[in-house]
Amino acid sequence: MSSTPPQAVHDAALLLRERRYAAARDLLQAHLAQAPASVPALWLLGGACQELGDFDAARAAFAQLLQLDPRWVPARVALGELLARAGQIDAAERALRRALQDDPRFMRAALSLAQLLRHSGRGRDALPITQAAIAHSDDAALQLEHALALRTDQRDAEALALLQRIAAAHPRRADAAHYLALSLHGAGRYDAAIASAQRAMQLGLDDAETWGVLARALAAAHRLDEAEAAFRQGLQRDQDCAPLHEDYARLLWLRSGDLAHATAALDTALQRQPDHAALLALKAQLHGSAGDAQTAYALYARAAALPDAAAQLEVAAASAALKDVPARALAHARRAAARAPGLAQEALVQALLVQGELAEAAALLQRAQAARPDDQQLLALQAVLWRASGDARYRALYDYANVVRAWTLDTPPGWTSLDAYLDDLRATLRRLHILRGHPPDQSLRGGAQTMGDLAQHDDPVIRAFFDHAIVGPLDRHLAVLGLGADALRRRNNGRWRVHSAWSVQLRAQGFHVDHVHPDGWLSSACYIDLPDAMGDAQPGVVGDDAQRAGWIRFGAVPLPLTPPLPAEHYVRPALGLLLLFPSYMWHGTVPFSGTRTRLTIAFDVLPG
Repeated sequence: MSSTPPQAVHDAALLLRERRYAAARDLLQAHLAQAPASVPALWLLGGACQELGDFDAARAAFAQLLQLDPRWVPARVALGELLARAGQIDAAERALRRALQDDPRFMRAALSLAQLLRHSGRGRDALPITQAAIAHSDDAALQLEHALALRTDQRDAEALALLQRIAAAHPRRADAAHYLALSLHGAGRYDAAIASAQRAMQLGLDDAETWGVLARALAAAHRLDEAEAAFRQGLQRDQDCAPLHEDYARLLWLRSGDLAHATAALDTALQRQPDHAALLALKAQLHGSAGDAQTAYALYARAAALPDAAAQLEVAAASAALKDVPARALAHARRAAARAPGLAQEALVQALLVQGELAEAAALLQRAQAARPDDQQLLALQAVLWRASGDARYRALYDYANVVRAWTLDTPPGWTSLDAYLDDLRATLRRLHILRGHPPDQSLRGGAQTMGDLAQHDDPVIRAFFDHAIVGPLDRHLAVLGLGADALRRRNNGRWRVHSAWSVQLRAQGFHVDHVHPDGWLSSACYIDLPDAMGDAQPGVVGDDAQRAGWIRFGAVPLPLTPPLPAEHYVRPALGLLLLFPSYMWHGTVPFSGTRTRLTIAFDVLPG
């Protein structure tokens, strides 16, 4: 290749700078007919075709260039980006990794690869790539990708600090303001998140995603009318955006408890796109939450039957069919497992247990637990299997006397008594409970839950709960648990951290369905206010739930097993009582009557 490009290549470059892409393409194609091995001409031709939207021709030009010069890194990156655009994710990843191998300092290769991994749900895999790249580049886009990779790796504080630095250094970058708003929302700093999202819009971002960030922050800040308006603005920009529809419908349901009102916008979208799988699944979830299990199953099954439907839809259909038609649930779970074994493990185990196929369930559980020994949902299903089959190991796992313990909150500094503190905490929580409907993906029925992570709240009364009132009880609980080789104690290093927290207010006849906390290690229930009609069964006396109205129960398995597995252990709530128990333990509450509500704080704990 000569050091001076031919006149045709020089003229084509000028045309490209003038944005005369079609003229440049025609000139380059004519030149390449005479000189097919011209690498510069192929490079410019690929760019011209990209600008004209002819991505197939662009890919062909870059591929031909790389046959002539395999180490032309910009062309390999451009090819990888085009392959990604075409949905050829594996080929795109190979191209981008090869480009980065050939030139580790080529920033665009690292950036495009990190973006590809993030968009394909592998943001954590991008972390070593962005970490290495930012060591020799201060490019803002690359720094942003590194912050997003940190968020995926749950290193939220590091991500937030980095995003704050980027936004300060690049105050005109709308994407920096957008992602900063997202991170601030995750940290519970809702007013700052709102301001940052609005800043992104002022800088030119006017898409559904940014309106969604703003809407969610407004909702978390209890500015609910503004949040609804922001969701509608977002849906005007993308009428079929499933995440926006999900959060908008969820907010409407939480505010009203009215299914028709919550699904109105969703139904309009489904009229336009009746086979939109994500929207069908969302409608199914809302119907299931409202107690309409039959419609929920029909919608999940319809979505799962669509061409190219995600395996997760078969899993959802299996769960929806489990109580009424167990054989159908097993069929859905087997289809899901054939496509995505890891994703469908729990659904398949549940369906097998319900059908009495204990040997197959045991084999599947053994394989799953070998890979995920601390998975709380798998441990809960293991307990079901052992109990159903009469295995003595069940009693060691569900050792109620030693792993379920009640503690009294410590009185935080600044209050003269625990009763005085509870009075203030009760009043503070009441102000946060502005919703009516229960969350569609949670266990409570006949009540409402606070929005956002309560542990991130900056109210001094709530801060006193997490910074003082629970510290002593949790420390004492870990000390009493001690060390051991079992699933609970092997993780006990004497330290702990709150993973997430929320408050629940149940109305009369409200309750929690029996459930476990898959993301925890220890879980809790702390009683701030109690109904005036609590059951009075004597401790240890066997009796039906009517004698234990408002109590928390343990061991009742919600699967339709034959025979059923009822509750084995109950605890009567008391004001200021903090109950701690393993997250893998099935638990629920007994409905109550009367005129007063049942107000609690709950949180999950992970080893520190």
